[in-house]
Amino acid sequence: MARDTWFETVSIAQQRAKKRLPKSAYSALLAGSEKGLTVSDNVEAFGELGFAPHVVGACEKRDLATTVMGQEVAMPVLISPTGVQAIHPDGEVAVARAAAARGTAMGLSSFASKPIEEVIAANPKTFFQIYWLGGRDAIAARAERARAAGAVGLIVTTDWSFSHGRDWGSPKIPEKMDLRTIVEMMPEGLTRPSWLLEWAKTLRPPALRAPNQGAKGEPGPAFFNVYGEWMGTPPPTWEDIAWLRELWGGPFMLKGVMRIDDAKRAVDAGVSAISVSNHGGNNLDSTPASIRALPAVAEAVGDQVEVLLDGGIRRGSDVAKALALGARAVMIGRAYLWGLGAAGQAGVENVLDILYGGLDSALRGLGKASVHDLTPEDVIMPPNFVRALGVPPAGA
Repeated sequence: MARDTWFETVSIAQQRAKKRLPKSAYSALLAGSEKGLTVSDNVEAFGELGFAPHVVGACEKRDLATTVMGQEVAMPVLISPTGVQAIHPDGEVAVARAAAARGTAMGLSSFASKPIEEVIAANPKTFFQIYWLGGRDAIAARAERARAAGAVGLIVTTDWSFSHGRDWGSPKIPEKMDLRTIVEMMPEGLTRPSWLLEWAKTLRPPALRAPNQGAKGEPGPAFFNVYGEWMGTPPPTWEDIAWLRELWGGPFMLKGVMRIDDAKRAVDAGVSAISVSNHGGNNLDSTPASIRALPAVAEAVGDQVEVLLDGGIRRGSDVAKALALGARAVMIGRAYLWGLGAAGQAGVENVLDILYGGLDSALRGLGKASVHDLTPEDVIMPPNFVRALGVPPAGA
């Protein structure tokens, strides 16, 4: 990667993305809900955790490899599924290539801007993410399309409350990119000429469609149409989750678990993994940071299923803290999207390199030979840091 495009931290990737993307596109990446308490806590909670380092005896080489839902990965950092990555013409395909180049797995959203077949061609280690949308027949059809495409696992996301208001305002995102919309948005695009030129070279505007919500080879419905259908679909029951897990029959993750009782119900439903996540703060505001909920959930079910952490990861040291507190791996969202917005595939690779290097440095400082050697004793945790949600009443 050329030095003039390289960035040394995720924060700088964010700055570059903000400078390069149109205001509405960058604002969509910030997302969040209401006052943004959960968004902030996701990041700031990591700063409350310290390390207890060693000064002598560091291992000459450190092993960062692990497995997640049967997939060997070079680092315990996976791409979390995020919708409509049309901030770059290559979108999810660029992200998939970057993840493959760095030896890790990709989560692909149902609301992605690229077909699952193209993404899996770029990275065979792809998990397909499904929302509970449209009833069992429609969900089964999407799962079977994912299976036929070669998806190595399924991720089911249920933690969504459809909270829309943001104190800092929500970006105006069009329903479709027709001629009228292009004309209306042109002044904003002209303020970011390099981004506009990148799209101009493709001779087509962002489609703002969800091709994985339709049949293979079709453009798919408009994003907002799918979103509306999702809002109108009754939420799933635990019986629905068990049904889908059985239908899929392979590696299966339930994403969005923050409570011990929900984690135990997920185990009963037969899942392979859970992701301790609050949807990046795009959900019920005032939900605690996911890293605060992780230790109690990992202690309760970590010997029965793989436990991952999603939310607030900005540094390799954050990854080390999550692993020490019980996560098998972490998933990242905004961090790689800022890399994509800043420099496309190379930017995503840059972000993954930052996290890999930071995690390697943390292992060295802690005197650990492997990511599997990290324990809670490596972390300095302040009193009352952990939020043990959904604890059964005494005597229950």
